[in-house]
Amino acid sequence: MTRVLKAGRRAPVSGDTRSGVVFLHGYGANGADLLGLADPLGEHLPDTLFVAPDAPEACAGAPFGFQWFPIPWIDGSSEEEAAAGMMRAVDDLNAFLDALMVDEDLLPEQVCLFGFSQGTMMSLHVGPRREDAVAGIVGFSGRLLQPELLADEVQSMPPILLLHGDMDDVVPVDSLPAAAEALQGAGFEEVYAHIMKGTAHGIAPDGLSVALAFIRDKCGF
Repeated sequence: MTRVLKAGRRAPVSGDTRSGVVFLHGYGANGADLLGLADPLGEHLPDTLFVAPDAPEACAGAPFGFQWFPIPWIDGSSEEEAAAGMMRAVDDLNAFLDALMVDEDLLPEQVCLFGFSQGTMMSLHVGPRREDAVAGIVGFSGRLLQPELLADEVQSMPPILLLHGDMDDVVPVDSLPAAAEALQGAGFEEVYAHIMKGTAHGIAPDGLSVALAFIRDKCGF
């Protein structure tokens, strides 16, 4: 049985929902951590609803935050526990997206996944395995999990934007070209990348500007 994800939301500036951005936060954070991005983005995406669910599990490594799945080198969990936790979170996120589209009367091609760190890992895993393609995936400071399985499991190929800080000491910047290579090897034709110069594990203004352009141009919002 899937777990219901609690989510914060920002209504469209115009009051008319024609698209949706789903923010997926990083390990130890919560939905509110990214929901503030709705303010600068919403000015340019007036018909877009922004939602930001909390991940389904309390985070052992950050007692006041949440996690999509355990991270063994941080919390001492086993690789098996981490893998099982991720697959359970995948089911939770898919159920959340299905319900969101029904409740807001949105089609998959009207929804963009926007992840940071562990949220990017979830976005890159879930998005391509959904039968109906979402509008696009924006992934900051993350990596592609289980790249060796992607070609056999991919169901749809939405455009993808990967962004990473060149001074990231949490998730190495080399994760970006590794993900891009695996995606292209699996048949993805629209994979874009941007390196944020002088940026650690975070979202810099130039990266957010590139993400906005991608959402407008490639997702059609």
